[in-house]
Amino acid sequence: MTSTSLVRASGTVRSRPAPPATALAALAPTASAPADTPAQAHTAARNTAQPFDTGWFDSIRINLSAAERRVASLPGRRSVKKDAQAGWLLKAISCIDLTTLNGDDTAERVRRLCAKAAAPVRADLLAALGFADRSLHTGAVCVYHRFVSTAVEALAGTGIPVAAVSTGFPAGLIPHELKLKEIEASVRDGAAEIDIVITREHVLTGQWRKLYDEMRDFRLAAGDAHVKAILATGELKTLRNVAKASMVCMMAGADFIKTSTGKEGVNATPLVTLVMLRMIRQYEARTGFRVGYKPAGGVSTAKTALDYQVLMKEELGRAWLEPELFRIGASTLLADIERQLEHHVTGRYSAFHRHPIG
Repeated sequence: MTSTSLVRASGTVRSRPAPPATALAALAPTASAPADTPAQAHTAARNTAQPFDTGWFDSIRINLSAAERRVASLPGRRSVKKDAQAGWLLKAISCIDLTTLNGDDTAERVRRLCAKAAAPVRADLLAALGFADRSLHTGAVCVYHRFVSTAVEALAGTGIPVAAVSTGFPAGLIPHELKLKEIEASVRDGAAEIDIVITREHVLTGQWRKLYDEMRDFRLAAGDAHVKAILATGELKTLRNVAKASMVCMMAGADFIKTSTGKEGVNATPLVTLVMLRMIRQYEARTGFRVGYKPAGGVSTAKTALDYQVLMKEELGRAWLEPELFRIGASTLLADIERQLEHHVTGRYSAFHRHPIG
């Protein structure tokens, strides 16, 4: 396998305001599936585990200066304004994994979160944007295992899947057998997606076969539930480790690769995102399978979400702007997006507390 170069940037897609009649429709969510469609339904073909082969990742190298130049160029070259911005932000909402992962979570808080996921933007704002007749909801609701059944019940009939963090989240240091049991328990309770955490030690000590076997076991335990592999990139020390861990987890069958738990000191960044997206692109070229991507931790403003969307489109293409292949793990992002949409409609910014989540 040849080295992975980050010297050459891909595509030069430039996002500019579209005419008002088409701007919102271009990126905004399509009509939702009927209410009786199972929440587990996914249209993208699932990733299939490949045989372990060190040749897929041994020669990976990261050109740090080129990668830094690539991500630094994004804010200055891309401008999404007015109707086009509203369309991108509506699409971003449909890709949010609306999350509560706090020690003081309660069943009632989870129910409120689910209600917000099913109706993320006020009806009057949607009407002003011309979306009164279209259904909009978040990509998923993400909770601890304890609240999976609560969320499944609250989301019944909405088509919104429940994602459960698992495998000893966030540190991932419980026994392997307990990790598998936790996955199985969440699936039994109705989770359609499982966000697992890898054992960082396997990456930091170069035990790639152990990482592969662990990820393969997680995928098997999840059955039909889609699996997002959380790499905890802020704890992997180098971008090369991030790239290798991404490739190994995809090789073992991960449906998504995800940056962080949101609990590390450093979470999602454009730099690690670029590296992970290049691995996804390389994996698709080698296998034909499209793997999804999820930044999590620190994505709290509409502007940041737009930056990630632009990077996704430029690096991987239009298909990766859909919730099948792109999720944003967030708790406060939705409130800021709703504020931006209200400003687009009224010309005025509202207070953050006027857009509560849970």
